[in-house]
Amino acid sequence: MTAYLAKHAEQVRLAAERIGAHIRRTPVLVSDLDPDLRLKPECFQVTGSFKPRGAFNGVLSLMESGERPKGVIAVSSGNHAQAVALAAATVGLPALILIPEDANPAKVAATRALGAEVIQEGITFANRERRLREVMAERGYVLVHPFDDWDVIHGQGTVARELLDDEPGLEVIAASLGGGGLLAGTAISAKNHSATVKVVGVEPEAADDAYRTWKAGSIQTLAASPKTLADGVRTTAIGGRNFEVMFVNRLVDEVVTVSEDEIATAVQVAWSRLHLALEPTGALPLAAYLSGKLPKGRIGLILSGGNANLQTVATLLGTH
Repeated sequence: MTAYLAKHAEQVRLAAERIGAHIRRTPVLVSDLDPDLRLKPECFQVTGSFKPRGAFNGVLSLMESGERPKGVIAVSSGNHAQAVALAAATVGLPALILIPEDANPAKVAATRALGAEVIQEGITFANRERRLREVMAERGYVLVHPFDDWDVIHGQGTVARELLDDEPGLEVIAASLGGGGLLAGTAISAKNHSATVKVVGVEPEAADDAYRTWKAGSIQTLAASPKTLADGVRTTAIGGRNFEVMFVNRLVDEVVTVSEDEIATAVQVAWSRLHLALEPTGALPLAAYLSGKLPKGRIGLILSGGNANLQTVATLLGTH
């Protein structure tokens, strides 16, 4: 094991200790799809996605670091927003979240219900980073980045750490890939467990910046926010820290892409056969599995969340 991997794996272990009282240890499920398949459904997590793991580790680390911040700020399409809102409320900090105008209304409502201030008016995927800098300067709040942040990455790594603790014989682990926080954390935990575990990232064909990055060996950026059912992975590029973990240090073995039809089928299978209320982003690894795009062996799928737009799901299930 390299010193790099050992250092980050130790931070994942510390994150697990730090956040343990605030998150759920989600179960590992079997299904009738395949006796060698294991499912880690983070739709059962607090707020309905894996995101509180990284958000709590980020916020609690801030509180441990010294001077109490005035508040925390984030940009998010919904799941990270809810996670930061909950983590901030738990420690008594104000939270301000910038959410694009076209985000899932249910995720926006849930974020407000958790006590966060939400700014949506005039916020788009194209301008949100600029607006974030402006509002940070106005308020003096500390950023909890959705993926390009070591504390967040280490927190997300606790998903795979739990999965491999429960199922140490897994040979392949697949996770959704947007900005790279979940996959980078997964790669750290998986390769620390065994160098032979294959780590696979799954993203939509319509949002294939990470696939292009993997092939090119440098960060590739999409020209515009992609249009995909998987609204949680509409980032235009992965983060620098995530690139370092996944591709510079080669802790991720492969990136695969799935079509919108394959994502739709995975959502249908999740709801009708697995009885799991997954959102399209959470179903990405299942889409890759069902379409035969993952390596053979004992496979673990990290199903990242279940905060679905019910109108979208109703349409998908109606075509089943």
